[in-house]
Amino acid sequence: MKNLFYLFLILFALGACGTKQEPKTIYVVRHAEKMLDGKDPMLSVAGTARAKKLDQILAEKEIKHAFSTNTVRTLATIQPIANRSGIAKEIYDPEYHEDLADELRKRKGNIIVVGHSNTIHHLINHFVGTGQKYDELKEEEYDYIFEITLAEDGSSSVERKVYKEY
Repeated sequence: MKNLFYLFLILFALGACGTKQEPKTIYVVRHAEKMLDGKDPMLSVAGTARAKKLDQILAEKEIKHAFSTNTVRTLATIQPIANRSGIAKEIYDPEYHEDLADELRKRKGNIIVVGHSNTIHHLINHFVGTGQKYDELKEEEYDYIFEITLAEDGSSSVERKVYKEY
């Protein structure tokens, strides 16, 4: 009987140490519209307007962390959010999307991630689980905001929205 008690105590302790994460929302977007010339182009006029719109959309979402690749267009897309909220822009390497996903799970508070048409789907699909996977964005697609919701139990879900839905 005493051994049975200890067995239940151990099982209870292990259950209490299960996968838990800080509940949060991660917003993932492609950089805003870019100029058509140069290897690392700046945002176009439309892109600058979209970056400001993104800041308006996220203004009341209590963003605590801002991640961007190290390009002019991604950093310019995230700049209005960083300016308004006073948070630092953190650079990530899009080739290491699994490392980024692990880091995002560890962080406290809501997060914005700005990437590229051919990279953000890798990060997003990390959180989809067994659901429908997302394809690489087309060159002309700039209008999507992916909302990744992380629950305390370790589960996650992804919803794809467009700017006009906010």
